[in-house]
Amino acid sequence: MVSLRFLLCFLFVSNVYATIVSHDGRAITIDGHRRVLLSGSIHYPRSTPEMWPDLIKKSKEGGLDAIETYVFWNAHEPTRRQYDFSGKLDLIRFLKTIQDEGLYGVLRIGPYACAEWNYGGFPVWLHNMPGMVFRTTNKAFMDEMQNFTTMIVDMVKKENLFASQGGPIILAQIENEYGNVMGPYGESGKAYIKWCANMAQSLDVGVPWIMCQQNDAPQPMLNTCNGFYCDNFVPNNPNTPKMWTENWTGWFKQWGGKNPHRTTEDVAFSVARFFQRGGTFNNYYMYHGGTNFDRTAGGPYITTSYDYDAPLDEYGNLNQPKYGHLKQLHDVLHSMERTLTYGNISTIEFGNSASATIYKTEEGSSCFFGNGNEKSDATISFQGESYVVPAWSVTILPDCKNEAYNTAKITTQTSMMVKKPNEAEDTPSTLKWSWRPENMDNFLLKGKGESTQTQLFDQKVVTNDQSDYLWYMTTVKFKKRDPFSGKNMSLRVNSTAHVLHAFVNGKHIGSQHAENGKFNYVFEKDVKFKSGRNVIALLSITVGLANYGAFFESKPAGITGPIFITGRNGDETIVKDLSAHKWSYKTGLIGFESQLFRTESMSKWSVESVPFNRTMTWYKTTFKSPLGNDPVVVDLMGLGKGTAWVNGNNIGRYWPAFISSENGCDAKCNYRGAYHAEKCLTNCGEPTQRWYHVPRSFLNAEGDNTLVLFEEMGGNPSLVSFQTTRVGSVCANVYEKNIIELSCDRKQISAIKFASFGNPDGDCGSFVKGTCESSNNTVDILTQECVGKEKCSIDVSKEKFGAPDCSGAARRLAVEAIC
Repeated sequence: MVSLRFLLCFLFVSNVYATIVSHDGRAITIDGHRRVLLSGSIHYPRSTPEMWPDLIKKSKEGGLDAIETYVFWNAHEPTRRQYDFSGKLDLIRFLKTIQDEGLYGVLRIGPYACAEWNYGGFPVWLHNMPGMVFRTTNKAFMDEMQNFTTMIVDMVKKENLFASQGGPIILAQIENEYGNVMGPYGESGKAYIKWCANMAQSLDVGVPWIMCQQNDAPQPMLNTCNGFYCDNFVPNNPNTPKMWTENWTGWFKQWGGKNPHRTTEDVAFSVARFFQRGGTFNNYYMYHGGTNFDRTAGGPYITTSYDYDAPLDEYGNLNQPKYGHLKQLHDVLHSMERTLTYGNISTIEFGNSASATIYKTEEGSSCFFGNGNEKSDATISFQGESYVVPAWSVTILPDCKNEAYNTAKITTQTSMMVKKPNEAEDTPSTLKWSWRPENMDNFLLKGKGESTQTQLFDQKVVTNDQSDYLWYMTTVKFKKRDPFSGKNMSLRVNSTAHVLHAFVNGKHIGSQHAENGKFNYVFEKDVKFKSGRNVIALLSITVGLANYGAFFESKPAGITGPIFITGRNGDETIVKDLSAHKWSYKTGLIGFESQLFRTESMSKWSVESVPFNRTMTWYKTTFKSPLGNDPVVVDLMGLGKGTAWVNGNNIGRYWPAFISSENGCDAKCNYRGAYHAEKCLTNCGEPTQRWYHVPRSFLNAEGDNTLVLFEEMGGNPSLVSFQTTRVGSVCANVYEKNIIELSCDRKQISAIKFASFGNPDGDCGSFVKGTCESSNNTVDILTQECVGKEKCSIDVSKEKFGAPDCSGAARRLAVEAIC
């Protein structure tokens, strides 16, 4: 009897804090109430546990209700049945940090993630299992997928983290964007997605399951939309709310590519348009992109930076004005929650892509005035009043009378970020380096590996993704009178290696890497072989494994062949096929195996005659931690390609030698018109990535820190430096009758560089006075209000700045302040 009472008491206490999450055709419901939900993606392995509280706090302050994350299978199970949930992989700690901040969680278990993550989040050992085919009715795959998914659910349940247990998680996701690639799988694909739904439902998590980009998602799965715009999305069931799981706030970057930017105005337009047309759940992908540490970047060729032009930048700084402008939108949408989720909806079409949508309840009405025209402003007449709606924008009127927000009218500051040199005490002007060569003699001169086969293997099969590097080695013997002996000979390699270095008899004969998205190419170099034994050593390098597409696991990596030696015997061309030769394989490099990157490594380093532009070379230096709390970056300008470690922490692959094309950038970006990944590009003719994030938690605040580089292609480490990133100046260009707040992010405003009230022209950093300007000294007014303060609030009004005659045009205040 006592045990029964205890059990009943336990169940009562557990259920007191349980949250009932459900849905109807209008919205997700929480404890029976329809909700407007604004969510943002933050991937826990792309930052550090020390960064999580600040990132999540800023997300909440930005008006978010929830944080969304994928779960990364290959990070947690790098070797079959051997798991890792430590450090930045501590999923439970991340979810509890969300809970501590009072936000909801959206857990996208997948376990296919895509996410520009290495191999889409799948472990490579999965690919190497006999008979394996991913994401279809393949028993081996389904067994492994169910095992991992169940383990994650059980872990989360054990910590009572589902809302049904009183935790923060209100939604869970199974699979990911399968509908985009489902066609080639045929009927097996349809059966697979039904199996996914049944398997997920059987796990009894007590919250709804979602499937994104899956128009045929079986009930009770909720199908959702991903994309730059989802206002036209229609769920596949009348009882499914209109949900947007990935609103792409920018785009990812690839080696050799330019910097993508999605304008603040366009992101806001897409969100407002979505809510205008009945949406009630929006998730920003990404809200904080972060960094692809270690070897986690996918692609191939995804950069180490995963900044994504998100509202919080790679380092956790506010990306203004995107962060602030969206915060204002969130505040307005939340103020209309009851009207948006319970109101009757009516729409008036005015033509030329202009429309009004009215949400009406007994308590009142809220309106959206939308203008989807790319060129022309629209004048909308409504209830006896006229409203001008700029091209490609949405105006929101919570009371259907007064404009509270327009997506094209930015009233928040723009922050100009700068890099500051390391000002720590005893920091030399240039770093002092030691070095050592990568030991390659066994491979270059002896051709010795770990295994030998008479065929060319896909790199994934041999390395099991334990390294980017794989040696392919063979020997070839020639006699003096062999028709191949002579000068007119070449080595021809058909390759899918992302990068290839070729050596013959210990001599480096050349390198090649994939360009312009073409990952199959032919490497060919003239070679002079000697009589007798010749060693051919090919170093194949991957730069992130494919992460997207139907049957993407079958995309080759490495040297697939054929490999030929060609020569001339008189007028005759002679070809020798080496593909079926005995090939010796060696995974990785000696320096990695010896862990030269560890601070406690006892290996010998030389300080004499530090070489520059030398391939396959290790460099090491020490430095002091930069003063203050600003995020730290290391400038690797001058280097070629390789990997960097700080105090033994792998901060990712670097490749500053990969320069983007000179063409294709926009001198001025027009927010109007549909966004795509090739619009609003910058950084033409520059290194794809020059600066690399060094989280503060990787550093020793006192004493020395160690930087180790493995330089693969050859570079000059003397240019390397540590810097901090911070707000250098802030500016705004705001219409009259608005309030603008300027903030230097915990630093003081030191000066007003420019200020004009009237019709100033130009952009942030290049403002100029217009044809009309207030006679009051605007600079003096703002100097008195702002200089010496961390932030100041300014009422943009004629009472404060005067009333210049601008011939009827709306007056604006343009200001730039130095931090």
